[in-house]
Amino acid sequence: MSDFGDLERVDLREAWANEATQFTPWVAENLALLGDAIGISLELEQTEKPVGSFSADVLCRDTLTSRPVLIENQIERTDHTHLGQTITYAAGIGASTVVWVAAQFREEHRAALDWLNEHTDEDLAFFGLEIEVWRIGASAMAPKFNVVCKPNDWARQVHAAAINPAAFTETQSAQVEFWTKFVEFTHQRQSPLRSGTPGPYNWVGHPVGRSGFVLNSVWSTYNSATNSFCGEIREDLVLSTTSAKENYARLLERKDEVETALREHGVTEEIHWYNPENAQLCRVYVRRDANIENRDDWANQERWLLDRAEAFLAVFGPVIRKL
Repeated sequence: MSDFGDLERVDLREAWANEATQFTPWVAENLALLGDAIGISLELEQTEKPVGSFSADVLCRDTLTSRPVLIENQIERTDHTHLGQTITYAAGIGASTVVWVAAQFREEHRAALDWLNEHTDEDLAFFGLEIEVWRIGASAMAPKFNVVCKPNDWARQVHAAAINPAAFTETQSAQVEFWTKFVEFTHQRQSPLRSGTPGPYNWVGHPVGRSGFVLNSVWSTYNSATNSFCGEIREDLVLSTTSAKENYARLLERKDEVETALREHGVTEEIHWYNPENAQLCRVYVRRDANIENRDDWANQERWLLDRAEAFLAVFGPVIRKL
């Protein structure tokens, strides 16, 4: 029988002796680990971002929405000073997501973030993360983030509908239901695909690891092939920002390679490359007809979307990150 070692918790000061010169740079270099904890794909913008006469620890971007994300960190127990700094910096930066990382959260500060999540709209999200470090014997140290508070997006959707029963049309209610089931399906399948919050829209977005690119799963009453309202499902790689045309040209240079890889991942539909002259946005997509009113077929539609989304993520993700 194998021998097992004891899991030992390490004092944070042993891992990072100085918060500003060691811990903040470590956080900036390990955004993937932090992003996994909160379910957001992050891209670094700047450390020690000036905000008036102060400086915020880490400014990054949500690669799905390109919105600013503020990370304020400390390797001690939370205090009022950092709570005030976090709110001040978030306001100065215009952050849409705020992440406060600490060794331990006081109950009062956890309650403060919960209160902010409950009393702000869906454009703002506050996360509280506790950081731990562990090792077994003489092994390397292993960090771990624990989410102690987060926004309840589903509760917000329900609350909005309760306040205004007419807020959602029948189609929008179906969209929320379909995307909620779709996200649950990605979790059941332990998919590497991350998804935005299910909402009353004909799409849900997925980050691919870099701002200016987003993968959209589309469930629409409009059929783009027939220009009619008979329904379709579609998987879109969307290129936006002022670099969209340039990035599209770079992807197009690898068209044969990309399409071959997509076929190897089970994509059998025609692959459309869309670069309109009169618009900045570009797309690469696959589609098929779908009767979205047929609830008995929703599971098949979810499976098709997830299969194509995973194929796009596997093929385009590494290429995009190297552009």
